Amino acid sequence: MLAHHLTRHLGARAIVDGVDLELAPGERVALLGPSGCGKTTLLSMLGLLDTPTAGHLRIDDHDAFSLAPRARAELRLRHIGFVFQSRNLLEHLSARDNIALPARRAGVSKRDATERASALLEQLDLAAHAHTRAVALSGGEAQRVSVARALINAPRVLLCDEPTGSLDSDSAQRVLAALTHASAHGVAVLVATHDPRVARWAERTLQMKDGRVV
Repeated sequence: MLAHHLTRHLGARAIVDGVDLELAPGERVALLGPSGCGKTTLLSMLGLLDTPTAGHLRIDDHDAFSLAPRARAELRLRHIGFVFQSRNLLEHLSARDNIALPARRAGVSKRDATERASALLEQLDLAAHAHTRAVALSGGEAQRVSVARALINAPRVLLCDEPTGSLDSDSAQRVLAALTHASAHGVAVLVATHDPRVARWAERTLQMKDGRVV
């Protein structure tokens, strides 16, 4: 993933101001900075969830923001995993069904999607909660389900917004172990965080201030 001069304005104010960023396969990067500095907006653009005012983003030899909306959505589905701070699980679905959902959207059969989801549940020590509805999961369990959901389509890039911020030490370590496993298999991992545990875990740290990576 290669971003060049990504910029996002809200009125006359630049929330993200000319950010250049490259993520290499298997790299673990922490994006640090105070609240309101633009971290979440930058992640949303890198994840193709928001459109920049200016700039370019190259993913898999595509200039992502020059693509038609449907092609951009397909690129996001197949190549980008996103872990939201609020988790965004469907509360009425089981943990396994939440994880399997992106694979089903990508055209994977129900059987294969379920098998993939079950393997991720095992990897993240969540097999006992496969049939537990998301609403009944603890914070740490729900966050690990969110990570598994982001990984099910074997993305090239995993973007995480404060994935450990509200977790106890044990749950945070389990989440970081899952991110380490993903990076060891070639996934570029970028984590926006205030958590010093994540900064220590990362191979590279970036500091963001007033919309810029400094």
